[in-house]
Amino acid sequence: MQTSTQTEIETYLDSLNWRYATKEFDRDAKLPEPVLEGLLEAVRLSASSYGLQPYEIQVVSDPEVRQKLRAAGWDQSQITDASHLLVFTYKTDFGPELVESYIDRVSETRGVEKAKLNGYSDFMKSKLMDLPREQKSNWTARQAYIAVGNLLSAAAVAQVDACPMEGFDPVKVDEILDLGSRNLSAAALVALGYRSESDATQHQNKVRRTRQELFTHI
Repeated sequence: MQTSTQTEIETYLDSLNWRYATKEFDRDAKLPEPVLEGLLEAVRLSASSYGLQPYEIQVVSDPEVRQKLRAAGWDQSQITDASHLLVFTYKTDFGPELVESYIDRVSETRGVEKAKLNGYSDFMKSKLMDLPREQKSNWTARQAYIAVGNLLSAAAVAQVDACPMEGFDPVKVDEILDLGSRNLSAAALVALGYRSESDATQHQNKVRRTRQELFTHI
């Protein structure tokens, strides 16, 4: 069995220590297309409950739309100044089709007859379909946040700056992107690009709880 080396772990931790929630982006520095595609693939490969991925990501490039989103996002400059803006959206409701489309992908990808997956399909439906709508949306939003975290880590490894944002009016963002028509709602925004040299926050020490405060060994 292949195991990670201490050097690999240290390199990853160095990347996490390098990253910070970038407040000022260099407006002229754009992500190369292969780098962006790699980060989007990292999001696609994110873990999710049952593997269902009950969310979608809006990659917003239109300057006018981004300006509207900035107005809905408390005038945070990252929304318009970063190279790229991703809006993580979660399903506000879903039916059996969420499970059935996943079963189709499993059958096609793994070469398994769909009939042999009926038990798993029924199990997932029994756990999810009868949930109240509010509980469904809470669950889907949590899955979206797993993908957000994966993106931030992947960006750090790629030496791409990022800023996750919850500071926005979700009703206005949903209206701007017409998310309601697709049973979607905005969970988080993530700006991607390269930091401005004038961003003073890049020099601040990272503040986190100690291991003793954070972990309980049982």
